[in-house]
Parts: sequence; structure tokens; C-alpha cells
Amino acid sequence: MRFAVETWAPEFGAPVGGDVLGASDADVDLTVERAIGSWAPVASPAPVAATVLFVDGVQRIDARVWVQADDGVSHQGVCASWAAGVVRCDGRATVVAAEVRRGVLCEAADVEPIATRHGTYRAYPVAALPGGDALGQALGRARGDLEGRVAVEAGADRDLLVVDGPLGDRRHIDGAVGYIKAHHVSYLPPELQPVVGGLRAGERTPLFTVGSGRFRYSWYLRLPGPATHPWWGVVRCETSGDLTAAEAVARADQVAATLGRFASQPYNDSRAPQNLHPIAGLERELKRRLGDPALLERALRRAATA
Repeated sequence: MRFAVETWAPEFGAPVGGDVLGASDADVDLTVERAIGSWAPVASPAPVAATVLFVDGVQRIDARVWVQADDGVSHQGVCASWAAGVVRCDGRATVVAAEVRRGVLCEAADVEPIATRHGTYRAYPVAALPGGDALGQALGRARGDLEGRVAVEAGADRDLLVVDGPLGDRRHIDGAVGYIKAHHVSYLPPELQPVVGGLRAGERTPLFTVGSGRFRYSWYLRLPGPATHPWWGVVRCETSGDLTAAEAVARADQVAATLGRFASQPYNDSRAPQNLHPIAGLERELKRRLGDPALLERALRRAATA
């Protein structure tokens, strides 16, 4: 029997989910760049991007609260902090944008801001979702909106802009590329998955599209490192379907030529190599700016009893 030990630390889950070999139910077109019979690893002929912006965000629940509405009904909510920032890499890494927001997210329509000695939690009324995590989804959207804002405000003076996670609503940002570290399902049929396993460092799969209508271009890319199993160091990237196929291919080539230089190593990052150095550094800085969680929770308890 042969087996491989995943290099990601167990507390971060797995970069490859148990269902990754199962087919996605999304509409996928595998013939954007090559016919299915011609699928093979693609080596990028593009030069390395000189200036790259990396965008990321973090979020944290500081306290869970109960809010009593004017009608006397109590609603569960959360007091949360979230932040988004941009790091510019052009020979050196510099954080060029970082913003923090705090809010009380609750399904009560008349929720009010909560003022504490360490800042005010703005009111974010949340629409109820039957059987769903309305608060968690609302927090994720608020963080995503902030990521999109700081990315736009960072300006257009760059060759490439990498957004950590799926592209989502940030597809309208010129030059944006979504960077997905973990896989929960495969967009490729079983007969094409060996192409992923055959990728060498810096190589990518041919492009394919995901979705119908507002589709996006996507591809798999292997980062450098000691690959121990077929999906080791593989990330999925995506870019806007508003591009032409030729423009999407050029962007994929540039991404493949560039991202390997930012890959982390197993000895210094528990999510190597997918957790790129600029993203990891930006996460640490944003978490620092969120403030001390114990201090904020204590301030919220004091505000509740005031």
C-alpha cells in the first residue's frame, strides 16, 4: 500500500476535499482553449508580472449577542470585526491599503449601533434565511464588499491583481484573478484529472469555463515544491468571462509564470505552498489591526451592562 501525508496542518482542514474526484453540477465547457482529446499540461510562455497586487480579507466574531426588538421579541446576532487590505509586490512587499470595520449583525429590523470604549459596532440588519446561516453569510458578504472596495481604491498601476478566494462580484475589477487554495469538487471529468496530476511546477491545465450566462474562465495550476500526491500544490484560478478567450489565455499564462515565485514552503507555513507569502503576511497584518479579541469582548460586556 502507498500513501502520502498531507502537508497542510490538520487544523486548517484539507486542501483537497473528499469529493474532489466527483463531478461538479456546474455548467462546464472544456473546449475553450483545446479540444478534449488534446488536453495536456501547458507551460507558460509569458514573462513574470513586474507588479502584482494581492487582495485578502479576514473576519472574526467578537461576541454573540441577543437583541430585543421594540416588539419584545429577542433575536440572536453577532458583534463582528472584519478587515480587508492590499499588498503590493514590485521587488518588495508593501501594504498599500488596510481597512477595518465593526458591526452588529442581527435579524432584528430595528437593530442599533453598539458603542464601546474601543469603537462602535455599526448596525447591519440581516434578512432571515430559513434553514441557512444568515449571519455567517451576511458577515462574509460584508467582508467581500470591503475587499472589492480596497482593491478598486488600490488603483490600476499594476500588471496583475490576485484576489484570495473565488472571484465572485469582484469580476468587474480590471485584471482581477481569483485564487482558490482548496478544492471541494472537481470541474474536470475523471478522464481529464490525470492532466492535473501530470502538471509540473509552473504548468497549468487548458482553460475551461464554469457557469452559464455570467460564466468565468478557470484553470488549475501547480505551485513549486515537493509534490507528494497528484493534487499537492495545485490551486485553481479564475478570471472574468467578460474577456475574450485569447485575453483569458494570456492572463492565465501570466499567472502561471508569476505565482510560483510567491509560493510558501512547508517548513515555514502550515498551508504551504498554496498560502502565498504576500497573502500570509497580509492576513497577519489584518488580524493585528482587528485588535485584541479579549479586550473587545470585555468592552462589549461593559457596554451591555451600562
